[in-house]
Amino acid sequence: MAEFEFDGDKAKESFQKIVKNIRLIVVVVVVLAAVISTFFQVGAEEVGVVTRLGAYNRTLESGLNFKIPFVESVTKVPVERQQKQEFGFRTTSAGVQSTFTKRGAEGESLMLTGDLNLADVEWVVQYRIDNPYNFLFKVRNPEETLRDISESGMRQIVGDRTVNEVLTVGRAEIAGKLKVLIQEISIDYELGIRVEQVVLQDVTPPEPVRGAFNAVNEAQQEKETLINQAKSEYNKVIPKARGQAEETIQKAEGYATERVNNSQGEVARFNELYTEYIKAPGVTKTRLYLETMQEVVPKLGDKIITDEEGGNVLPLLNMATQSGKKINQ
Repeated sequence: MAEFEFDGDKAKESFQKIVKNIRLIVVVVVVLAAVISTFFQVGAEEVGVVTRLGAYNRTLESGLNFKIPFVESVTKVPVERQQKQEFGFRTTSAGVQSTFTKRGAEGESLMLTGDLNLADVEWVVQYRIDNPYNFLFKVRNPEETLRDISESGMRQIVGDRTVNEVLTVGRAEIAGKLKVLIQEISIDYELGIRVEQVVLQDVTPPEPVRGAFNAVNEAQQEKETLINQAKSEYNKVIPKARGQAEETIQKAEGYATERVNNSQGEVARFNELYTEYIKAPGVTKTRLYLETMQEVVPKLGDKIITDEEGGNVLPLLNMATQSGKKINQ
């Protein structure tokens, strides 16, 4: 009986030691946890939003910081990191050759245009968090809200345009208007988000009618090509014809001016001759005759003119042959 009491006391003493050690271990663990949770690191792209008992307390910049353990908690918000949301597709692997899939995102991109056609519009919204307090406390699930705003805005803008505008010339305008619309609604909702860019990744007709749309686009491109070729040919032929016409007109005007000037000169010369003729008709006739003969005779070639009553002309012919000169009698 004494031995049993001794063993009970020993067991009780051992149990007390174990309990004491457990308490010490718990205290040490709590102290270590408090020390570890007191200090924390905020990354270069982040800020730390500290809440005390669930209420906002302060915002901490990047670097080593501390908080009250078990009373305060911190949420790190990447304010300097550009984030994105994808609509109509998902990136499966990013890299030099990124891969994408439309699985599970088909309903986001299929929308109705203003002329009651369907378009498959894929786009990306790139944004940053510019107000961590609003982002965390003003709206529940701000990123989901941003997705809803983006999808609703895109459907509104596309619904105001024809399918040709959406597929071709209107893409840049659609992206710009969507960016402005998302930013305005984000400010009204106090999302704490700044939209930096909206990019239309791909805009195509729906798969069942894509072949018909491609055929129409090819026909339109061929039409534009033919129009451009016709304009090019027009620009080659018409200016040349206009130049030739202008050249012909200028030549005709020059010829007319020349003829008029010559005629006026002839008239002036005739008037002068007539005036001299009136003064001395005989002398004027003789001078005109001599001047005319001087102009006409050289054009006759080698000719010998003799008197009809002339006798022996052989000496004169010999002389003309030797000298190579024309003899006039």
